Amino acid sequence: MPFTPLPDRATLHLTGAETEEFLQGLVTADVGAVSADAASPAALLTPQGKVMFEFLLSRLPDGFRLDTPAGLRADLKKRLTLYRLRLKIAIEASEEAVFAVWGEDGGAAGVLGLTDRRFPGEPVLRAYGDAPAGVGEAPAEEFRTLRIASGVAELGSDYPPSEVFPHDVLMDYSGGLSFRKGCFVGQEVVSRMQHRGTARRRLMLVSAAAPLGEAGENGINSENTTSIEIRAGDKVVGEILSTRDDRGLAIVRIDRLANAAASGEAITAGGVPVALSIPAYAGYTLPERRDGEADTAGDLAGNSA
Repeated sequence: MPFTPLPDRATLHLTGAETEEFLQGLVTADVGAVSADAASPAALLTPQGKVMFEFLLSRLPDGFRLDTPAGLRADLKKRLTLYRLRLKIAIEASEEAVFAVWGEDGGAAGVLGLTDRRFPGEPVLRAYGDAPAGVGEAPAEEFRTLRIASGVAELGSDYPPSEVFPHDVLMDYSGGLSFRKGCFVGQEVVSRMQHRGTARRRLMLVSAAAPLGEAGENGINSENTTSIEIRAGDKVVGEILSTRDDRGLAIVRIDRLANAAASGEAITAGGVPVALSIPAYAGYTLPERRDGEADTAGDLAGNSA
């Protein structure tokens, strides 16, 4: 059961008697449902309902930890301080290190770390502070491979702030989005999308017969694949976010993909044939083909509401 340090992640500690109530009215997840043994996904949205900050929530003795991209921690702290007003809550950057631990030894959960709720299969844990004892260290790329293969997208690594809706990156299936707890920032937009069934952009797994970072005349770069188009014939159906070897993550217009599948059109990225599949934890399906449905470039920019 290896571990890897995650220097691209950092934490904030929010403490004080009003912390849970404060977060409950701001973030997408049901804060009250976060268990003591788990790190649960959540986000802070723009008023327009797009993901501005993404983090893992876990409990502290007197508050909550927010595990977020290191490069965005200062901005997240500033935003939370703005919302805090006169509430008696301390918001502090922590120096604790962040680690991922994974593997088949499920009995180590709760000893080595907190269960990362984004991963539905083999145990994946989050640990903070000192490196987990009694297990070997693995390269960061091994955990990245697992994350991409599992269909777990992260803000900063895979998509930029304020560009995607929670539905686009499957937060409605990962447990990071609650429609029962009441109001939060951006709630009206994402609730309307949920109840009307208008989420047309969805995270999908990409696979190819050769490493995506080496294939095609355009030379898809495995270190930075943002904005690599996925096409069905001559129509754009999505874009690749990240790749690792022959696997990748993409956001796809599932209505366009359904039409392409019905027509038997080949799916390519950078001129290379690729296959698209739905992550195992996601419960969505491709919609029925709708003949004559309009295609607009704006939809691929995130305007699916």
